[in-house]
Amino acid sequence: MTTTEVLKELEGYADAQTKKTLMTHGAQEPLFGVKIADLKKILKKTKKNHELSLDLYKTGNSDAMYLAGLMADETKITENDLDEWVKNAYWLYLNQYAVPWVASETPFGFQLGLKWITSNNENTACAGWATLSSFAAVNSDDQLDLAKYSELLDFVEKNIHTSPNTLKRSMNAFVIAIGSFIKDLNKKALETAKNMGKVEVILAGTACKTPLATEYINKVVNSGKLGKKRATSRC
Repeated sequence: MTTTEVLKELEGYADAQTKKTLMTHGAQEPLFGVKIADLKKILKKTKKNHELSLDLYKTGNSDAMYLAGLMADETKITENDLDEWVKNAYWLYLNQYAVPWVASETPFGFQLGLKWITSNNENTACAGWATLSSFAAVNSDDQLDLAKYSELLDFVEKNIHTSPNTLKRSMNAFVIAIGSFIKDLNKKALETAKNMGKVEVILAGTACKTPLATEYINKVVNSGKLGKKRATSRC
């Protein structure tokens, strides 16, 4: 399929209520408002397609950009490609899902995450924390820099409550991810979560709530899924 053909299919799946919901959460024009299930119908046709994913992301259409993340080939995408992607990841579907998911499945995902969290751009920093979270979810513990992850838990504990709203959300999700996916850091993540307490995130126009990290991690532990890795970040 070509970029034009994909955009035409996306337009055919346009849903007014979905568009309204996405825009409430931060999406901007251009977008059609396509449900994830319908994006995956297109993905079945294209499968992983490196060049097409790059072209779709360049359109600036939010639906196409998210689809590009699902379609990207982690074995071909470069660090420079992802640095370009993150510059335009302006809302949570892009900076906390699509771009971090792809980055986390590359060999350089951890280093990208570390670089992005130091950015003065809030969206880029969010993408960094999400990338580090997903990297922990898809890589075995013996492939992870546990000392660095431990340092990052300390950083979050000290800085989360003075950070901007979207960063608070990403940092809170990071603590949950580390407590859920890295067995050796579970206790420290729980202690970090306990010391953080409730994280107040104001998401204007939405009813979304920020999960209490201690409760979420304990649910994972009680379900017997502590340390269970994912085959892929993308969903």
